[in-house]
Amino acid sequence: MEWTGARYADKPTVEVRTWIGAPPGRVWELVSDIELMPVMSSELQSVRWLDGVAGPSAGARFTGRSRHEALGEWETTSQVTEFEPERVFGWAVGDPADPAARWRFRLEPKDGGTELSEWMQLGPARSGLSFAIDQMPDKEQKIVFVRLREFERNMTATLGQIKARAEA
Repeated sequence: MEWTGARYADKPTVEVRTWIGAPPGRVWELVSDIELMPVMSSELQSVRWLDGVAGPSAGARFTGRSRHEALGEWETTSQVTEFEPERVFGWAVGDPADPAARWRFRLEPKDGGTELSEWMQLGPARSGLSFAIDQMPDKEQKIVFVRLREFERNMTATLGQIKARAEA
C-alpha cells in the first residue's frame, strides 16, 4: 500500500486478493462462515449471529468483538448487505445506510480455481479510529494510513489461511 494522504472522510479502501486452487463452493464455505474468522484473525476475537439466525443471508445481523493494542476492545453489530452464494459476501458495520466500515469477499472462478478478494472501506460514520483522530487531528492522514496498512497486512494473512484451508 502506498501513501495516498487519505483522510477518514475520503472513505479510504483496501483490497487484497489471491488465487486459490479450490472451487468457489469450497472457498465460499470458508468465507461465509463468520464464526471461523476469529481463528484466522489477530484482531477479531469472537463473532455470533443475532436474531436467532444460524448462518449468512441477506439482512442477517451479527456481533463481533475485537481487540487492538492501541485501540482497546470493542464490540460492533454488522448487517449482511451483499449475499450471492459462491460470488459475494459483504456486510456493513453499524448502520448499513451510514456504516463505520464496509467489508466484502468476492469470489471469481479462474484457471480451475478461485480468485478471492477481500475489500474494506472506512467510514463514513465514526468508528474507534475517529477517537484517535480526535486526539491528534494534525496526524489524521498518518493515522488513517497506518490503520489501512494494518488492515492490508491482516487481510493478506486471512486470505493466506483461507487458501491453506481450502486447498488442504
